[in-house]
Amino acid sequence: MAEERQAAQVIEGVLKDAELEWESPAPGTFVVKLPGTRKLSTTVSLIVGRHSLSLNAFVIRHPDENEAAVHRWLLERNLKLYGVSYAVDPLGDVYVTARLPLASVTVEETDRLLGQVLEAADGSFNTLLELGFASAIRKEYAWRVSRGESTRNLDAFTHLTQRPVDAASD
Repeated sequence: MAEERQAAQVIEGVLKDAELEWESPAPGTFVVKLPGTRKLSTTVSLIVGRHSLSLNAFVIRHPDENEAAVHRWLLERNLKLYGVSYAVDPLGDVYVTARLPLASVTVEETDRLLGQVLEAADGSFNTLLELGFASAIRKEYAWRVSRGESTRNLDAFTHLTQRPVDAASD
């Protein structure tokens, strides 16, 4: 019980020091909003259990296409991550997860873990969208253009939405 309280205090201290948006809906449970650059934000659930800290963060919903390529990319990326890994739920939605012993819940490790979650969820967001939702991106772009709406938040996917210029027409 003392180890659980200590871990919860460490997590709370890290969240306060980092000035992140968070809440604690129950003792030992933290819901944190990490601001992103590609993905608007990533919501992370941290739960202090009797023996371990459990972490879950939603990344993307079940891919519309190229599911095998998405899964392969996730598995290859898992080899490069520290303390966290990608996982797929029964619906096919992608998460970043971790389960760590309470003894490893230190200020430094908690900060490092949150940084890894942000890198895994936000840093890979556009790549995962390209792999699993290219057709949807193209349709969304065409729909917005046809209505004269902004396509600014699709700028990262210009290579998917723009037709290649015919070299012969130059």
